[in-house]
Amino acid sequence: MNTTTPTSSCAGALAGIRVLDISRILGGPYCGQILGDHGADVLKVEPPGGDDTRTWGPPFRDGVASYYHGLNRNKRIQHLDLTTPEGRETLLALAAEADVLIENFKTGTMERWGIGYDVLSQRFPRLVWCRVSGFGSDGPLGALPGYDAAVQAMTGIMSINGEAEGGPLRVGLPVVDMVTGLNAVIGVLLALQERQKSGKGQFVEAALYDSGLSLLHPHAANWFMDGRNPKRTGNAHPNIYPYDALRTGTDPVFVAVGNDRQFAAFCRVIGLPGLAQDPNYATAGARSVHRDGLKQTLEAQLAAFDGRTLVDDLMAAGVPAAPVLPVDAALQHPHTLHRGMVVEMEGGWRGLGAPVKLSRTPATYRHVPLTPGERFEPLP
Repeated sequence: MNTTTPTSSCAGALAGIRVLDISRILGGPYCGQILGDHGADVLKVEPPGGDDTRTWGPPFRDGVASYYHGLNRNKRIQHLDLTTPEGRETLLALAAEADVLIENFKTGTMERWGIGYDVLSQRFPRLVWCRVSGFGSDGPLGALPGYDAAVQAMTGIMSINGEAEGGPLRVGLPVVDMVTGLNAVIGVLLALQERQKSGKGQFVEAALYDSGLSLLHPHAANWFMDGRNPKRTGNAHPNIYPYDALRTGTDPVFVAVGNDRQFAAFCRVIGLPGLAQDPNYATAGARSVHRDGLKQTLEAQLAAFDGRTLVDDLMAAGVPAAPVLPVDAALQHPHTLHRGMVVEMEGGWRGLGAPVKLSRTPATYRHVPLTPGERFEPLP
């Protein structure tokens, strides 16, 4: 397990970049945490009552919910009441030292306070301003509030998620919020790169609505080509087969066959080599059309197999396959630990590691999320 202790210095890829994170909930704080993991000095500004997610529990650690802990490590903290002139003056002083500002206030709020992008960009022309919003700043839905589940519903994600005979189903994690946070990181990095040439910052916007729509591949591509509305296919892929969870004699396994060569290898492993020459199944297109009959044939054969052993044999034969694991087993898997994806810090605090690995300037984990009143020194 990757066990670390907090440090006061960092040689990360973003060392020297100062970030002012005045966002709340998920997308913005996730963006700020990623920047902090890679060396940026992140100051999180919270209202006097703190980020709402401090209360989104149980479970709690030192009175702070796990939800907050998962999004706010490697950040200093300062409480400011931006509804007051004093709070806004303090924010301006902080912005003068910042390279990046992240916010997700309702569109128009900061402008009404007199500290919107138009004002700050004139005063601090090198500042990269990143807004995370529900629907963007303009358009028919511009400035309206948006939460992950509602955006999943509105962008078609729920309509394609779930079993064919069931109703629309929310993806069981805040996928739109998380991807919006990642898109915000991409936008910030692009703007910082461009600033090296122009010397000027710019406005970066990452909207949940845009991010939700961007996740629709291949369903959007299918619709653009043939005009048919996508249907729910459960665990199965809409275009290729077998790319599905299949029952065995013990545990279910997920088999992800992407081409004819892998299908032939799969058939050999399960003792049905002739199936790969059957005209109904010999090509990817044929297998997709005749998927129902193929699934019945495969599961009848797999009833004699142990799922975990089958996964090992398929992977050894070059066929992507996996056990269907619960969260606790996934987080304790030897490969999870080997990849540094579970981080343990002082006091037994644990969290997920950074998914992007850099060879010379890897992510570092310098401080656990702070509780109110705690402080640690900024980066030099």
